[in-house]
Amino acid sequence: MTVDDNELIQFRVSSVPYAKSGELDAFREAYGRRILRFDIEPLDEHPLQFDFVLRSLPNFAMASGSRSPMRIWRTRELVDNDDILLVAVARGAGELGQHGRVAALGDGGAALMNGAPASFVIPTSSQTITYRFSRDLLRPHIRNLDDLVIRPIAGGNQVLRLLTGYSGVLNDQNALATADLRRAITAHMHDLAVLLLGGKAEPHLTSGLRAARLKALKDDILQRIGQGTLSVDEIARSQQISERYIRRLLADDGTTFTDFVREARLARAWRMLTDASQHYRPIHAIAYESGFADLSYFNRAFRRRFDMTPSDARAVARRQN
Repeated sequence: MTVDDNELIQFRVSSVPYAKSGELDAFREAYGRRILRFDIEPLDEHPLQFDFVLRSLPNFAMASGSRSPMRIWRTRELVDNDDILLVAVARGAGELGQHGRVAALGDGGAALMNGAPASFVIPTSSQTITYRFSRDLLRPHIRNLDDLVIRPIAGGNQVLRLLTGYSGVLNDQNALATADLRRAITAHMHDLAVLLLGGKAEPHLTSGLRAARLKALKDDILQRIGQGTLSVDEIARSQQISERYIRRLLADDGTTFTDFVREARLARAWRMLTDASQHYRPIHAIAYESGFADLSYFNRAFRRRFDMTPSDARAVARRQN
């Protein structure tokens, strides 16, 4: 477990070591009941496999990972808080039950749970994400929180997609480097949860929406960065937002579409040029694979950015290796 200023806690929960030593009952007690506050049992004699990463910030936590087919449930004795949980199925299926209601979830779907006794049946190996939100932070914006429990949220919901996408920022150590950044992420996640649950997009909530939009936008660009014809129009269609909004988001972040794309392409080229496993590859091939259709422009941009030629960068990396 890693603790950072008592504000960030990260640790991995895995059944693998316990399975190897034949101590799965100890795993179910130590991690299931004591930490996750759930009972766990394999479903239909499937071997129990549970591999999760837990991250906890002030007033917010997230657990993401894989599960074998299983049934988990929380009895009244295991209830120790009244926070709101959002359970999302990234891949696979699940069935949530609480307060006499049942929500069947497929790929991308999600539903809320509160602190009452509940059950979650996973019929097939699945990837899930569970978010824990502070009821006190949500209550001022959502009056009927408990009425929304066990109401399926479709995977195509745009705010849900932004929320799950933005949660990836918890993998970015730079984004978690200071207490202020961690508090901002917590606030953004609650902003998105309010919007997901039908709260009004009040001015103070839009910061979370903008942050999620910006991350989704950048992630989309980076996934397509090797395309030499990448355009702001293509990204606008993919993100279902206007070109003007894209330019404004990037301007607020201190950059432009052209500059962000160029820097991302140069960073990719640098990584490839300095990768010992790619020393045999021609420089022009790396340039094209990084999205540069014009080799002369690539060479000029590379020299301006790194104060050396691509050949120099490769030579330095070879000497250091």
